[in-house]
Amino acid sequence: MDRKELLLSPLAYMPPPRLLADLEPGDAARVIPGATHSIVEILAHLVFWQSWFLDRCAGDARPIVARASQGWPPASAEAWETLRAQFLGDLQRAAEWPGDGLVAPAIEIPGMAHYTITDALTHLAVHNAHHLGQIVTMRQVLGVWPPPEGSWTW
Repeated sequence: MDRKELLLSPLAYMPPPRLLADLEPGDAARVIPGATHSIVEILAHLVFWQSWFLDRCAGDARPIVARASQGWPPASAEAWETLRAQFLGDLQRAAEWPGDGLVAPAIEIPGMAHYTITDALTHLAVHNAHHLGQIVTMRQVLGVWPPPEGSWTW
């Protein structure tokens, strides 16, 4: 499987650009009773970590946050379009990343210090898939699923 398929047009779930399409900022910011985060907060989390991993792959030794909660920046309806554009832009950048197999700068997360750039970007794709699945479920609960272009039928 190539990286573009893994990140932008996966076969196992709806591609992220389509999954995030046609969601109103107000709906993205709605909090579902019992849920820890809104859709826009999940997207801010994805943007935070996607940016961090891409910066590390580019050689920026920005340290990891001290606490997991710091990877959940606050977000509101007003930030929805900006976050969506940043997420999709960085996703495209990750899909086109050069240097497969090169050793990424050491990542201070147990088990990741040996990651190659390919490993880091695969980890990023899996992390994204986890949270994008949450967004689908939240859209279903909010009654804003499927997107107008439809969903897969199998």
